[in-house]
Amino acid sequence: MSDNFPEIIAEEADTVISAAGKILQFLPHLVFLDIQMRGETGFDLLDKAGTVNFGIIFTTAHSEFAIKAFRYSAMDYLMKPLDAEEFKIAVEKALQKIKSRQQPPAEQIEFLKQIKFDHKIPDKLTVPTAEGFLFVGINDILYCHAISNYTEFHLANKQKLLSSYTLGYYNELLAEQNFFRIHRSYLVNLTHIKMYKRSDGGVIIMDNGEEIEVSRSHKEAFLKILNL
Repeated sequence: MSDNFPEIIAEEADTVISAAGKILQFLPHLVFLDIQMRGETGFDLLDKAGTVNFGIIFTTAHSEFAIKAFRYSAMDYLMKPLDAEEFKIAVEKALQKIKSRQQPPAEQIEFLKQIKFDHKIPDKLTVPTAEGFLFVGINDILYCHAISNYTEFHLANKQKLLSSYTLGYYNELLAEQNFFRIHRSYLVNLTHIKMYKRSDGGVIIMDNGEEIEVSRSHKEAFLKILNL
């Protein structure tokens, strides 16, 4: 830490009680939070810390579920054992957020606490945008459209959101939520498909009347999912 970030003063704690005490004492700007802490969890620490006015980077050695939860909530995380270069990048990114006074919204913290108790992925997705974070109901998403390295969300209320993450990122998150990538540029919510029109590749009509082409390379798998 000191080699790459000499301006940072670091403190360590190996229990929830110790960590909570040091947070109150030192008022840190950034906390690396382990999921497991001697029989307790990082979520227990958040409960004891009260108001979260510091940046958070979670660390975890396992649990595919936890990783997916972090992605749904757009929280930063690192896999253990920590990679030096990934660690450096994560800290640089966190310092930029701190300098611009971007802290985790309260909704993100509550999101992760809910996962702790219910152990299921909530029905909302945190979408990072240029202005901050928006919390979108998954069922409200009609489809996602790739625009260069960004993703444009088209919602049932006719609202559009532009996320700084790629369509591939959201395809990985939403594939198990009844979404299908019918084209390299389109990821659609199957529950909002109104009609399928046969053609060379095929065309679908969404609930809002928009037509989206199904690419030839995705047609067979798409029809199989629809049992057509």
